[in-house]
Amino acid sequence: MQRLYLQFYATILLVLAIFVGAAVVTWQLAEDQTPQYLDVAAELTGALLPDADAPDADDQKALDVLHRKLRFDLALYRANGSIIAVAGRTPPRFNPNRTRVGWRRGPDGSTFTLQLPDGRWLVARQVREKPSPTLWIAGFLVLLAAAIAVGAYPVVRRLGSRIERLKAGVDQLGGGNLSARVKVEGRDEVAALAESFNRSAKRIEELVAAHRLLLANCSHELRTPLARIGMAVSLLGEQADPKTQASLKQDIAELDLLIDEILLSSRLEAVPGLEHREPVDLLALAAEEAARYDIEASGEPVTVNGDRALLRRIVRNLLENAQRYAGDGAIDISANRKDGRAILDVRDHGPGVPPDERERIFEPFYRMATSRETGRGAGLGLALVREIARRHGGEAVCVAADGGGSRFRIDLPAA
Repeated sequence: MQRLYLQFYATILLVLAIFVGAAVVTWQLAEDQTPQYLDVAAELTGALLPDADAPDADDQKALDVLHRKLRFDLALYRANGSIIAVAGRTPPRFNPNRTRVGWRRGPDGSTFTLQLPDGRWLVARQVREKPSPTLWIAGFLVLLAAAIAVGAYPVVRRLGSRIERLKAGVDQLGGGNLSARVKVEGRDEVAALAESFNRSAKRIEELVAAHRLLLANCSHELRTPLARIGMAVSLLGEQADPKTQASLKQDIAELDLLIDEILLSSRLEAVPGLEHREPVDLLALAAEEAARYDIEASGEPVTVNGDRALLRRIVRNLLENAQRYAGDGAIDISANRKDGRAILDVRDHGPGVPPDERERIFEPFYRMATSRETGRGAGLGLALVREIARRHGGEAVCVAADGGGSRFRIDLPAA
């Protein structure tokens, strides 16, 4: 039982059950006591019956009169348990040593036993058996508990549903939907918690939006000085050292790529879904990008529904990553269909990725030791690859390749 409202409701039912049980037990214990009214009844009954030394016939006449008036089966016994007179049904076996005064329920029905002041015993049985008062009270308490349980369920369920809606809002916020809000219902602690959640979510959304705006503006403004630097390098012409000029051009290209990736990452964070969706032939797209690196794509045509520009970015980032670490080895790229999925594989023959780093390389700005030594790559390319793949309902993983190197596999739902 993991739902909160069910726990509340079960607690109420348990309390009601304990209350009913305690009330019945208390009544039963009270019934078992010998209150003062039994002594009064014994005195009055003794006054209505003949004296102890009167003939048995007189006792019989007196019992017959009481039987007609009270409509009870009566039996009068001596102190030693021998019978004196009977009016009505034959009484059960009577043992004065095992009998207590008061009401008793037995297999032969309810009996009322009195010991008269002169030592005699009077046993009365109901002519028609009636339900015990204990049963009436127990039935009433059970009905009362059932009514409370039925009335409490909507209240408890409403409280539980409010908490469930609050949990759903928290899950949406944790899943990246910064616009998630919950409805404030009532004026209790749960409502106060909902208001606090809405205020926190709004503040988080404002902070993230400001961060994205700052990042986008900074990335955009960096393009202007980069363009001027690139123009100045071009104007240097033959006056500059060719090696220095090539190094500057490479640095400018890497900075431009980094800014482009930062802008794309910001746009992916700002837009929860895909802005455009169309059928895309994954093999044709891979072949177009592979041609830029004089590589031939293999496999079979397979179509996916997605954003062509983002899928192109996946292929381009994987090929650039493979070229960066392939060394003198070849690069293989293929697209195939398997079990209703589109599989894109990019394999290089470089040093490979250690097993303990195959997940971390998809983290933003994480670079392996070889990358830090060469100073190549900012660590955003593979992070974008995984983000775009997941945005299309797929996944990106790095696995070991037979014969050395690394294989990056993109698994997407095929159209």
